[in-house]
Amino acid sequence: MAATERLFGSSIKRREDPRLITGKGVYVDDVKLPATTYASFVRSPHAHARIKAIDSSAARKLPGVVAVYTGKELSAGGVKSLPVGWLLPNIKLPPHLPLAVDRARYMGDAVAVVIAESPYVARDAADLVDVDYEPLPVVTDAVRATEGGAPKLHDEAPDNVSFRWSLGDKDKTDAAFRGAARVVKEHFVNHRLIPNAIEPRAALASANPATGEITLWVTTQNPHVHRLLMAAFVLGIPEHKLRVISPDVGGGFGSKIFVYPEECVVTWASRALGRPVKWTAERRESFMTDAHGRDHQTDAEMALDADGHILGLRVKSTVNLGAYLSLFAPSVPTYLYGTLLAGAYKTPAIHVEVTGAFTNTTPVDAYRGAGRPEACYVVERMVDLAAKELGVDPVELRRRNFIAPEQFPYQTPVAVMYDSGNYTAALDKALEILNYGAFRREQDKLRQQGRYLGVGFSTYVEACGLAPSQVAGALGAQAGLYESA
Repeated sequence: MAATERLFGSSIKRREDPRLITGKGVYVDDVKLPATTYASFVRSPHAHARIKAIDSSAARKLPGVVAVYTGKELSAGGVKSLPVGWLLPNIKLPPHLPLAVDRARYMGDAVAVVIAESPYVARDAADLVDVDYEPLPVVTDAVRATEGGAPKLHDEAPDNVSFRWSLGDKDKTDAAFRGAARVVKEHFVNHRLIPNAIEPRAALASANPATGEITLWVTTQNPHVHRLLMAAFVLGIPEHKLRVISPDVGGGFGSKIFVYPEECVVTWASRALGRPVKWTAERRESFMTDAHGRDHQTDAEMALDADGHILGLRVKSTVNLGAYLSLFAPSVPTYLYGTLLAGAYKTPAIHVEVTGAFTNTTPVDAYRGAGRPEACYVVERMVDLAAKELGVDPVELRRRNFIAPEQFPYQTPVAVMYDSGNYTAALDKALEILNYGAFRREQDKLRQQGRYLGVGFSTYVEACGLAPSQVAGALGAQAGLYESA
């Protein structure tokens, strides 16, 4: 590349596009191995139910069925709980077995798996597995789950709370509110969503009975950490015995970073059978079992002086974890969320409290932005509401409160040090591109005609490129990052 070629501000062609858009991509389901068998999972139709009995006799009799396994057989075979990759102080860690034993805790929770010679036989046989369920009371709202009388999901967390933590100086924040000229309050619901990548999750495991080595092709965005966590925490085998290959993954959005039950089951089953085992998610399975995102309920307050300078921010969030802790649920969408609540503003005092609650829903984990969009939504909406309360242009209120270039490096009240930035210059550039003055005049003109033309502003600071491993470990990570691969 010529030294004079500019990257920033230029249109750069994506290198991978020609291969993918001409159909030359290779995904897990494209990998073919001799003597491959196929897995189909039996899933709970109930959001909460006791598993009284599982009768697989009819399924086993169907021609082409190789095996049927339940959670008890996997546990007897040494399969352990799925890992939680980031721990917080006093966290409650109920087990999350790849196949539920005794109780299903969300609709789609896998309770058995059928292995057959073809995917069609496997699906037909899965329908023949007879599970005797006893439906139990259900709670799907995180705030409701923490209240008295709510159905309990886990003995390890009798109040349905996995963790509570706080960040920032509470006394200083309380003092800021006592001295405020204006206080703005709001309740926010950052609703649950489904990543829903076009390309479904899939796994193909092939064990070598002679050496005990296993090769796993899997839709993962993080193969090195995937190998470590599956080998050490779930399968109980040396890491060098498991090889993880990540072909073309397709859409991920964060949802393909985590260790899921299905890939653990097919890996164990391949070792048990001595044959390759493949599973590819159907769309309805993806809706039910791919880790969901967001689902925060937040009460926020912002304190300002008479001139519109932010004095303090107080945030209380209850976050829905789903039925089990997913790999990074205690950290990325929750803890990192808290560390980003300063945004781009010089807020002297911030205090945040976060409660993580179990509910009878699909587990929730990191999704696009990894905590930043949740924090940005709260902070930027509060700034807009404050501007409305003060009768100030939202652009002007942002100018008054941006961290100035000469204030860097800047230590936020929520544990993060910003090294550099020039937020005012970035805003000025956006206003120039928009031709903000002319836009406002046009907006007023159209409003007189009964037509509404909107404009909104939002700034954000994003935490990304987490490293090195020593730092991540000090914050609670259970595995290394890029330099440990």
